[in-house]
Amino acid sequence: MLKPPHSLLAHSGRTRSIYFALGANLAVAIAKIVGWGLTGSGSMLAEGLHSIADTGNQGLLLLGLSQARKPPSVRHPLGQGRVIYFWSFIVALMLFSMGGLLSIYEGVDRLIAPVQLASPGIAIAILLFAALAEGISLRAAVHEINKVRGERSYWTWFKESRQSALLIVAAEDSAALAGLVFAFSAVLASALTGNPLYDALGSIAIGGLLIVVAITVSVQIKSLLVGESAAPEVRVAITRFLENSPEIIQIDSLITLQQGDQVIVLLKAEFRNEPSAIKLLTDMEQIKAAFLAAFPQVEMVYMEPVIHASQP
Repeated sequence: MLKPPHSLLAHSGRTRSIYFALGANLAVAIAKIVGWGLTGSGSMLAEGLHSIADTGNQGLLLLGLSQARKPPSVRHPLGQGRVIYFWSFIVALMLFSMGGLLSIYEGVDRLIAPVQLASPGIAIAILLFAALAEGISLRAAVHEINKVRGERSYWTWFKESRQSALLIVAAEDSAALAGLVFAFSAVLASALTGNPLYDALGSIAIGGLLIVVAITVSVQIKSLLVGESAAPEVRVAITRFLENSPEIIQIDSLITLQQGDQVIVLLKAEFRNEPSAIKLLTDMEQIKAAFLAAFPQVEMVYMEPVIHASQP
């Protein structure tokens, strides 16, 4: 029987990338808030709020991954794999509100009542440290993405990914680096011109960036919440595996459902003629055992044989 490519069976490693992001965001959040206290920079405060939101978000993702590993129960017969999508959606909402809206509010407030920037050198040094920390975190996330994206572009992977936690981490780290560019430009412009207007505009730009990222991520996660099939490459590998099974003559229908890390498969197929129902059931159990061994991400397999009227 044909086995799926090794990349489909590899562990995503997103927990590792979440811990990288958590450590980076916590250190950066502390540095930015201290920097805001020393400089009075609105852009620094906006970035501090962003990092605080990101730190809380990583905690929620770890909570979601922990809950998603709970086994099936009477109340949740298919397990709780999709709970990670719920927490990922909450993370996107926090990024929108705590990160985006508060940053815009702070920027507008600074436009109305400008605050002169103090000690811009401190702000710039902290932003450079933050860029280094966020870059390390993003590098860890990209490393995990490269394990699973294959030949796809990063944007294609983003649209097709069923790994919401890794998707969130990558989006947050990318937004963080882009936000740091805005903050650095705003602080530098205010320091060179002595005009606090640029710092206020930087805060608004950071808020707008976070809102765009939050909405983009929310749309993708909403589709996962509603229910999506397994990733295209997984469906192709499953189909090839079944088509190369000698016990199966023809696949009538194949449905896959992504449940967080796990996949549920519903198969309706015409099996080879067997002299008895017992032998047919034996064939089905053999296929199921081989299938689960080849696809460890599949949690459950439901098989239904197609019975033609002409068959005994």
